[in-house]
Amino acid sequence: MADIKDPENTILMELTGGTVTIELMADVAPQHVARMKELTRSGAYDNVAFHRVIDGFMAQTGDVANGNMENNFNIRSAGTGGSDMPDVPAEFSKLPHARGTIGAARSASPDSANSQFFINYSDNDFLNGQYTVYGRVLSGMEHVDAIQSGEPPMNPDRMISMKVAADA
Repeated sequence: MADIKDPENTILMELTGGTVTIELMADVAPQHVARMKELTRSGAYDNVAFHRVIDGFMAQTGDVANGNMENNFNIRSAGTGGSDMPDVPAEFSKLPHARGTIGAARSASPDSANSQFFINYSDNDFLNGQYTVYGRVLSGMEHVDAIQSGEPPMNPDRMISMKVAADA
C-alpha cells in the first residue's frame, strides 16, 4: 500500500485483485472531493459496477442509482444515474488527465457531475479543461488495469468497498 500522507483525503477502493489507494486533491476540487468522501462514508459506492471500461482510455463507475449489485442492479441503465444529491459544478484546473488520475464523469453540461467518476488508463490530454480532475491513484493501478472492459462489460467488475483511509 502507498505511503498515506493525508488519511482524510485518501480513498481505499477494494477491487477483486486488491486495494487501490487514491489521493484526493481537496485544494484543487474541494466540492468533488467532499462529494466522493460523503458517498464513500455512506457506503453508496460499495458493490457498484464499472459500467463503461474502454481499453487504453478509462474505467468509469460510480452510478450509485443503477450500478449497485444488490439494489436494482441493471448494467444496461448503469451510467445514467447518480446520487440523490444536487449536481456538483465543474472545478476545472490546469491538472492534466494523466494515467491514474480520477476525473468527474458528467453529461453534456459541465456542471452536471454527481457521483460517477473515471480512472484514466492513459494520458488523455483531450479531456483537459473539460472534466474535473480531483484525485490520482497512488498504488494499485495494476488492479484498475485488470478491470473487465466493455460498454457495458459482459461480467462487470465492481468496487467491493470504498473507505476514507481516516476511517479504516
